[in-house]
Order: sequence, then C-alpha cells, then structure tokens
Amino acid sequence: MASQEQHRSVSLRRTGEGNLVAMNARGGELTFGTGEEGRFTPVELLLAAIGGCTALDVDALTSRLAEPERFELVVGAEKVRDADGNRLQDITLTFHVTFPEGEQGDAARERLPDAAARSHDRLCTVSRTVELGTPVSWSLAEDA
Repeated sequence: MASQEQHRSVSLRRTGEGNLVAMNARGGELTFGTGEEGRFTPVELLLAAIGGCTALDVDALTSRLAEPERFELVVGAEKVRDADGNRLQDITLTFHVTFPEGEQGDAARERLPDAAARSHDRLCTVSRTVELGTPVSWSLAEDA
C-alpha cells in the first residue's frame, strides 16, 4: 500500500446541476462542470493537467537559464465515440516559447527540446499515467 506521503486525492462536491467543486488537502478549490457559464469541463481539465504538468517541468528546466519572454502551451485532442466508449486520442502539446537574445537565451533555447522530451518520457506524472494506461476503479461507499 502507498504511504500517506505518496497518496494523492481530491474530493468533489456537487454544488448544483452540472456543477462541481474539487477540493484538495491544502484548501484549494476548483469549480467546473458541464461547460456552462465559462466553466471548464472534465475533459478540458484533463488537457490542462497534462499541459500544466509538462509546462511546469519544462519551465523549471529552462527558466533557470533564462527567463522566457513568451511561454505558452496549447494542448489539443480529438474526442472519439465508438465501440470502446468515449475517449480522447491524438493528444498533442505545442510549445510557443521564446527566450531573450544572448548567451543565456541561447542556452535555454538549446535545452528546450530536451526538457520537453524529459517531461514526456519520464517526469510528467499526468501524461505518463495517461500514456501507460493506468486502470481506474470505482466503488460505492456504504452510506451511498
């Protein structure tokens, strides 16, 4: 069994029809739902989590060399509905990163491809979990 330090969890609470709030142990809250009123959907949150995890890795590995002038990441995917059920496929991450001219910017630019590859291949827990196909289980609490 995983130690408490390694275990990760969030709790979700329904706040209205098609609306949820996710809470973490540190007191953070994130409202989302079916997409009305500008809220994120669960699929968009998955894409944001993949992109966010990768962006944080890449930023940590490059910005120590030079502060980026622009750092944006676009995450896209195709939603498929077929005999296997609803899912995403062809998830893509496109970096739009520029660094200042000069030696430090050159070093950061040179590190960028390796940083993105390291995040994809080893570091990003979210994308690694999706790519490796981790099983998801469910249960009903006794008070359900």
